[in-house]
Amino acid sequence: ERQLAESGGGLVHPGGSLRLSCVGSGLTFADYAIGWFRQVPGKARERVSCIDSTENRTFYEDSVKDRFTISRDNAKNTVLLEMNNLKSEDTAVYYCTAASWCNHWRAGYLELWGQGTMVTVST
Repeated sequence: ERQLAESGGGLVHPGGSLRLSCVGSGLTFADYAIGWFRQVPGKARERVSCIDSTENRTFYEDSVKDRFTISRDNAKNTVLLEMNNLKSEDTAVYYCTAASWCNHWRAGYLELWGQGTMVTVST
């Protein structure tokens, strides 16, 4: 069974930092682009960032550019999302997703979803 598992969410003050992890199992991790969506309950999902199966090909949504950094370690079946200078509007459930590559991910062609991890940015 192919699975993605997110971790690292929590409560942080505005201006703080968090590191989210996405760990894959049951799949050839290096073959997939891995992208992060976030969603506030009752609202539409929002693209955050994606990293291609070819490293150094990345996408960042405008609202997180220069604050978030995505990276991957295929030997550990892991993608990290480093989040800095967090703002209240970053509060959401963050989902790790797999696609063929990031251009397809942007178009919504998603192969697999994780269960989500909650990020709360609040005073």
